[in-house]
Amino acid sequence: MALTDTQYEHVSVDENGVPFISGTTVKVVELVVEKTAYGWSPEEIHLQHPYLTLGQIYSALAYYSDHAKELDADIERRLKSAEAAKYSSEASPLATRLKSKGLL
Repeated sequence: MALTDTQYEHVSVDENGVPFISGTTVKVVELVVEKTAYGWSPEEIHLQHPYLTLGQIYSALAYYSDHAKELDADIERRLKSAEAAKYSSEASPLATRLKSKGLL
């Protein structure tokens, strides 16, 4: 995967324009969603992801702060895509059996 360095020490952007924490597979939007959904501070994010440094986390959040409009649009697109996939997929055989037994 080809990455482009940014002015943010710990953030790189892949060939599709997706910002990642350098040297990891963690997308910036993943940390932003966790921060927003759970109300986590950078320190709490670090507790949940001990393989990330606080510097990496703060750099990712700074990147988000400066690119919020485009990343918020990406998050919204991802949510819509997940919702569409959820409603367009058939029930698994397990879910069908559980429903027939009244367990789901």
